Amino acid sequence: MHKRLQPARDTADVLIPMVVGTVQNRELIDERIAALSEDWPLDRQPAPDRNVLRLAAYELLFSPEVPTGVIINEAVIIAKRYGTEESGRFVNGVLAALAATARESPIEATS
Repeated sequence: MHKRLQPARDTADVLIPMVVGTVQNRELIDERIAALSEDWPLDRQPAPDRNVLRLAAYELLFSPEVPTGVIINEAVIIAKRYGTEESGRFVNGVLAALAATARESPIEATS
């Protein structure tokens, strides 16, 4: 039974700090996403797309040790699963544009 619980615990160890960091830096993250999706404002984006973008943007901005391709790929998979038919392409485009600048100079998260 213990081995079955381990992956969930490992996932929580990664997800909880990511969610907390995303919430703490939401204003900055939302500004960056909004600048890259002018034709589709945050308040008009489907909730799954908006929140996948926020979490992935947090990783792109504040976790330089995580490969860019991994972040974008995982976000696109989640967006396709929970979003609309266009979600995968939309999330991929916004995150690719963000990665082009975010990875040049990562910033430190607020605590």
